[in-house]
Order: sequence, then C-alpha cells, then structure tokens
Amino acid sequence: MYVKSTGKRVGQGDILEKVIYSYPIFQADQVTVAKITLPYAVVLTQDCDLESDFNCRLGSSKKNPSNDKFLQSILVCPAYLAEQFRCGTHLEPIGLKMNTWTSEQWKSIKQNQNQRFHFLGADLALKMQDLVIDFKNYYTITRDEIYKDYSELYLVSLDILFREALSQRFAYFLSRIGLPTLKEPNHADENT
Repeated sequence: MYVKSTGKRVGQGDILEKVIYSYPIFQADQVTVAKITLPYAVVLTQDCDLESDFNCRLGSSKKNPSNDKFLQSILVCPAYLAEQFRCGTHLEPIGLKMNTWTSEQWKSIKQNQNQRFHFLGADLALKMQDLVIDFKNYYTITRDEIYKDYSELYLVSLDILFREALSQRFAYFLSRIGLPTLKEPNHADENT
C-alpha cells in the first residue's frame, strides 16, 4: 500500500506530517494570519501537474519557455489518527468536537464504504499509523511552502493503485449532487 519515494519532487499520494497551514482572519479593518498544524496531510494534486511544474521550474522544458505549467498551490487533505477520529477528538486543537462513531459506523469507515471518508491502514515498519481522511476537509498550501520543508515533511507515498483509488473517491465525493428533501405527496389532493 505504501512506498518510500527517492525523488525530490512532491508527488500525488505523498503523505506528509506536521504540515503548517496558514490562513487569513478578517476582522474589521485588520487581517491576521492564523496557523494550524495538520498532523498528516495527503497530496491530492494530480501527479502529471506536479511533474510538469517540477520539470518546468528546473528548466528541463526548453521547448516551452512560458510558465503556464507552474503551480501556485498544492491540494491536500488532512489525515487524522484513526483512534482520535473515532472518538471525535481529532479537531480539538482548533476547538471543534466532532462525531463519535459506533462499531457499525466505524466498520463502514474502515472498509471504505462511507463515501465521505477514506481509511488508510497502518504499516508500522514505515511508521504509518491508521489514518482517516475526511473529504469535507481539504486545503491548498502554497507550492513553495511545501517544497521549503519537503524533506522534513515527507513520510511515505501511497503506491500508484492506492493513490488512484483515493483520487477517484475524492473526485466522486466532490462531484456528488445534493438533492433537496422532497415532501411526501398529499394523496387527498389526488382525488379532487
């Protein structure tokens, strides 16, 4: 399920640890920058885009000297320690109490049968713990910020088939169509 990358570029399916996410807070006429540390984050930007960005910045694409392949930010989903997630305590550091999960619900999450979540199993040899990704939480982090500390942030990568499955599940979740709740028809009206 996991592999160790030997490359120097960010890749789709990379699992990073202790990623700092900065975001602005607007209050009246002031803007402050808040920061949170994501215990784990999984890169979801398409690998072909990450590769093109990396190669163009190295100058290996002399045929096209424009910067249209450059990425400004990289899409990541935070991944939470499974036991904290199951207890609903995974977002306590930012003041949020989340759902707790029954045994039946947790089984569905662990088997990746709940479309909102993706479970990643542990691999202790690679220092990977059980993690859960909640597709409702995703961030963009500037490309330069990730590359600045990439060697310290990098933990492991999802093997190609597993990263493709994750990417498809994420895309499916984002592209779902929310339907309105329909009222039950009033059958008394049908007889008039």
